[in-house]
Amino acid sequence: MSKISLKKEAFVDDLSVASTVSDEELELINGYTRRKFSADEVYVFSLVLCDNDVDRDRERFTVESLFALEKLFVGKTGVFDHEPSAKNQTARIIYCEVEAVNGKKTATGDDYFRLKARAYMPRSEKNADLILALESGIIKEVSVGCAVEKTVCSICGEKIGECAHIKGETYGNKLCCGELINPFDAYEFSFVAVPAQKTAGVTKSFYSDRKDFDMESIIKKLKSNDEVVLCIDECKEILKYIDGLKQAASDGVYFRETLTSEVLRLSAAVESDISRETMESLTKSMTVAQLNEFKTAFEKRKSERFAVSPQLYGGRENTNNERLNTEFKI
Repeated sequence: MSKISLKKEAFVDDLSVASTVSDEELELINGYTRRKFSADEVYVFSLVLCDNDVDRDRERFTVESLFALEKLFVGKTGVFDHEPSAKNQTARIIYCEVEAVNGKKTATGDDYFRLKARAYMPRSEKNADLILALESGIIKEVSVGCAVEKTVCSICGEKIGECAHIKGETYGNKLCCGELINPFDAYEFSFVAVPAQKTAGVTKSFYSDRKDFDMESIIKKLKSNDEVVLCIDECKEILKYIDGLKQAASDGVYFRETLTSEVLRLSAAVESDISRETMESLTKSMTVAQLNEFKTAFEKRKSERFAVSPQLYGGRENTNNERLNTEFKI
């Protein structure tokens, strides 16, 4: 089974009800605690984790995928900036629910659905500033991590990138996008600084366990007119690609310099009427292919002009068919 790991940014929602902890929610919270906590000891807030709208990468979850994630995200923890450290754990999701938003449509014209969650954190001196930042709207965006089996084309159902359709293009009044199919794992949600989705602040990149990065796909993403967020492994792949380009450029410079020197040397032998300064000026504007063409032509001319033959050669004749080598007669 192929796996695509990704993260999407969403937002904290419904803070007006954050301070209200129902009995059912408190029971769910105490299912994770080692002792029973009272309603006054916990802070509960709502989040929109993801939806079925088209994101900046022109991909979306199907409604079926949202229902799968509804189960997978229960119990997952909240951290900061996707740092997988136990000391960085801040909150935990206790409940998820797929919600239809009446009257709202996606970019593809479908009814809009979103995955909402309720999460809690203990009220403590350590969390006081975070709670204040949440309630004041300073911290609003979160990023969620999950894994899906595949991404398919919304037009033909084939694996995205392997069909003739292009994400973002319209075919018969239908927008082409990648549909994220069969989620099978959820990792965590993270408090982040900058959202990337136009409406709900959703962004996506790949987790470090994915090894099949394609530079062509990354370049295509960078060429888009949308805001792009890259994960650490994509950045490493770009740096690796740049290092390769630098090495290739260095080899190219060395090859061109060597080829230019050879052209100048041959030019001095077969085109002595052309000054070196003139040839140097000409070679600066030549492509490598043109330099190689000059080198081949000069080598041919040199071999013809300076052909080596024995001094005593029976085949040497003049235009009157007279044998030469007379200079050696006594």
